[in-house]
Amino acid sequence: MFDRLRPSGADADARKTVTFGDAAAVRSLPFWSAISLLLIVVGWWAGTKAWGLPSEFADGVRTSLAADGERYTDRALLIACNNDAACEGSYAQWLGPRTLASPMDVVRAFGLLQSEGFAGETLLEHTRTSLWRVLRGMFWGIVLGVPIGTAMGLSSRLRGFFDTIVELLRPIPPLAILPLFILWFGIGDPSAVRLLIFASIWIMIIAARAGVRTVNLSKVRAAYSLGASKRQVLTKVILPNALPELFTGVRVALGVSWGTLVAAELVGTDTGLGSMVFQARNFFRLDVVLVGVIVIAVIGVLMDILMRAIEARLIPWRGKS
Repeated sequence: MFDRLRPSGADADARKTVTFGDAAAVRSLPFWSAISLLLIVVGWWAGTKAWGLPSEFADGVRTSLAADGERYTDRALLIACNNDAACEGSYAQWLGPRTLASPMDVVRAFGLLQSEGFAGETLLEHTRTSLWRVLRGMFWGIVLGVPIGTAMGLSSRLRGFFDTIVELLRPIPPLAILPLFILWFGIGDPSAVRLLIFASIWIMIIAARAGVRTVNLSKVRAAYSLGASKRQVLTKVILPNALPELFTGVRVALGVSWGTLVAAELVGTDTGLGSMVFQARNFFRLDVVLVGVIVIAVIGVLMDILMRAIEARLIPWRGKS
């Protein structure tokens, strides 16, 4: 009867007497997230816009470029203005085209990458190549790392044996060992995937070991008292209770692997988002560089959202007593 009288949900939050200092009541409001994103876009547009540029000159440049079969971009417009004595110095700009491409140039580059591609591949193909490398690296990182971490949490001998290996290799940044991987496995896909395995396996080992150590001992004793075998205790008690730590490890490893892959592709492969960004930089195509950076950022956010959704689906009891 008393449970019916207790406020729940929004009513409970509304009746809280403490509003400042209650960290559990803090939420990320979508409206303010949209405002933050809008301010970034507006600041980007204002910082790269050429203020005071003669409109008739812009129309002339657009017509001239169209007649020559070339693309019209803000960068081409400013280059033409700087080469014309009548137009030069007539505008003011905070960030020039050699510092940061304008939003419209990035939008045009996105469409061009979708249709014509860059470095022999379309944007979709570069993205698919990078994602496939990450998935393979994460798969083997999980397959190898979780059993080792679980064994370290359950056996003192295995803990002592693997501790030396893990603690020696874990602090090494993946990019520091990239030259060795290139020498061992060559330039291209093999070295990139193995580098991702190296980046993710240590995180998964630590996460699995921590997950096993957080299992409540009373649950293990209760399972044994009911006649459960060691295998049943492992599969029915230890692993389910270690899932929250494992998912945290997967999320961290996925973020590290995504950043490591993009950096590895800068020097080790001919395809992928990192390779596209690196080659575009060599040709001073800042619009293509920004397209790659934006796609990398968006995919990273989507990966984290997807992992949170899967975690909420598979581990609904997380954060609840």
